[in-house]
Amino acid sequence: MSDFPTAALDDLIACVGAERVLTDPESLQVYGRDWTRFHDPAPAAVVLPGSVEEVQAVVKAALAHQLALVPSGGRTGLSAGAVACAGEVVVALDRLNALSDFNPVDRTVRCGAGVVTASLQQFAEDRGLFYPVDFASSGSSQIGGNISTNAGGIKVIRHGMTRDWVAGLKLVTGTGELLDLNRGLIKNNAGYDLRQLVIGAEGTLGIVVEATMQLSRAPRDLAVMVLGVTDMGAVMSVLQAFQGSLDLEAFEFFSELALQKVVEHQDLQRPFETATPYYALLEFEQHSEAEMEQAMSLFEHCVEQGWVLDGVVSQSVAQAQSLWRLREDISETISRWTPYKNDIATTISRVPEFLAEVEAVVTEAYPDFEIVWFGHIGDGNVHLNVLKPDALPMDEFKARCGEVSRWVFEIVQRHGGSVSAEHGVGLLKKDYLHYSRSPLEIEIMRQIKRVFDPSGIMNPGKIFDA
Repeated sequence: MSDFPTAALDDLIACVGAERVLTDPESLQVYGRDWTRFHDPAPAAVVLPGSVEEVQAVVKAALAHQLALVPSGGRTGLSAGAVACAGEVVVALDRLNALSDFNPVDRTVRCGAGVVTASLQQFAEDRGLFYPVDFASSGSSQIGGNISTNAGGIKVIRHGMTRDWVAGLKLVTGTGELLDLNRGLIKNNAGYDLRQLVIGAEGTLGIVVEATMQLSRAPRDLAVMVLGVTDMGAVMSVLQAFQGSLDLEAFEFFSELALQKVVEHQDLQRPFETATPYYALLEFEQHSEAEMEQAMSLFEHCVEQGWVLDGVVSQSVAQAQSLWRLREDISETISRWTPYKNDIATTISRVPEFLAEVEAVVTEAYPDFEIVWFGHIGDGNVHLNVLKPDALPMDEFKARCGEVSRWVFEIVQRHGGSVSAEHGVGLLKKDYLHYSRSPLEIEIMRQIKRVFDPSGIMNPGKIFDA
């Protein structure tokens, strides 16, 4: 901290109070990182504003002293988008956690950026409604971070991404100005929709401080089915069969190794005795016996086709929750191995060929590494996780994974896919952005950033270098 300007520190304290400016080593470590562990956190300070006005004051102080700012939510990101590793000031939004102005007619609620995802989900449930964006980190991720990364999750196949549920948002730009975008309107074709531009921008255009979130009808009588599948191509055949007859709430997949890790470390039971290379998890509403009869008929068809070897369907809410944990607990389980993650996607129809190419490259490149597959394959998104061997130094592990990533991303590019389906770009993927975006697109992104953030203080170095 000796090289942090005293005048700058005094101005930050004037914005939020001395007790809300943290410079102790423990706080810098906690607030300076996200769930990735590939960069050492090194922020200069952490500020915790308690209002929109305080966020504006912090930005203006940072602008006066040319301090780089890193917005911070629940710090559950997987692309190092919220990592402060170069002396930045972290703006932690935890205190902006109010839920207000619920409108039962519009089915909207106003959320501070620091509202935890699970709190919004519970708020909706208490009112007989539903907030469908859901993922493993819902108990700690925050709405502002979800918006900034356009978070997806396990319900995308039916309910879409975060951007589909943001009716309006407020953004503090890199000049400290406040934009109130869309204001909860369903129809608004009066010029550019800047709200959608901000969603997924990873804090590079400004700090999301508030959002009006849309809620929905709660699904009823959900059933969960886990199927043991012979190969990745068969997973897609199962999806096509079920999706043709049922409105699926979710369609997830995971590998046998993923299942083994979860069962071993989370005190869970295997869904059935048969071990298969891959597993598909389906969720659907059963309004009547007809839906379950249809699901069982489809299961029998998949067995007859040789795609499915075994399966189970939930008989209670508790069993459905246990089956979901087989998929949802994977990320937490494998985090102890510091996995190198590739969050990739292509169009659904191209997934089988796409995955076959990726798996061939990965298997050849990593014969001595454990590879865990899982993902939201129903929307074309898969997660490739390479587990770090305990004895392998981190630098060597990163170098080997980085080399193979380029081969994987070349496959992504050939299939017209994305190098980051839902985790964002951050620091981890910015060197690979050109595999998914053209030079012209990237230059236009830079120009847009300069409009919102002319001094370049907002999360610099993320997505692309200025």
